[in-house]
Amino acid sequence: MAEPSEGGGLSFHPMDQFIVKPLFGEAGDPVGMFTITNVTFWMALAVLCVIGLFVLGTRGRAIVPSRTQSVAELAYGFVHKMVEDVAGKDGLKFFPYIFTLFLFILFANFLALIPTSFSTTSHIAVTAVLALAVFITVTVVGFVKNGSAFLGLCWVSSAPLALRPILAVIELISYFVRPVSHSIRLAGNIMAGHAVLKVFAGFAAIAAIAPLSVLAIVAIYGLEVLVAFIQAYVFTILTCVYLKDALHPHH
Repeated sequence: MAEPSEGGGLSFHPMDQFIVKPLFGEAGDPVGMFTITNVTFWMALAVLCVIGLFVLGTRGRAIVPSRTQSVAELAYGFVHKMVEDVAGKDGLKFFPYIFTLFLFILFANFLALIPTSFSTTSHIAVTAVLALAVFITVTVVGFVKNGSAFLGLCWVSSAPLALRPILAVIELISYFVRPVSHSIRLAGNIMAGHAVLKVFAGFAAIAAIAPLSVLAIVAIYGLEVLVAFIQAYVFTILTCVYLKDALHPHH
């Protein structure tokens, strides 16, 4: 929100929207382990939206589907094909987990576009947990299915022999960096978009440029709708790629 500054201008605080605070309190109030915060509320709402779409929306299982059932079936088919195409038929046993990830991130991103809402996926604390869960899952799957052969993921057999140890170290480092890039990509894109929206909303308080600011807000908001879907898709398809590496680790 834009506020008058001491110099007579406007003071912007675009990052205030990302402050975690108790749901029934103010920013700066103590937050304990069991405190219900704005993050808790909007994450729970995203979970309820997923349940509403797939439990309530498809309970009729009509031959001629309703709009809600059509959306649910399209989402199911979209992610199912993605998992099968990227990770192979072996990866389909992990489809429920990957599908849940996709839906949670998608609804969390879209709910964050509601005015006065909170963007849970803009916080590393949220996206890092999702990314670490994927990292631990694919690592365990890789070793359980392939044993020590899973380490072959870091051994580039097609490279010259002298370069293979160096490339192995690089591949190993890049493997452990995966959850970092996986989480920062999602959180960074969501945070940046919402911060830009807040900045232009602040400029809208200046009468001379208010029309341009409103047009910019509309354009950026439309872009953020697209970004909300794309980031859920990117997170999911990277999960499928990592799963493929775990199931078939040979370079």
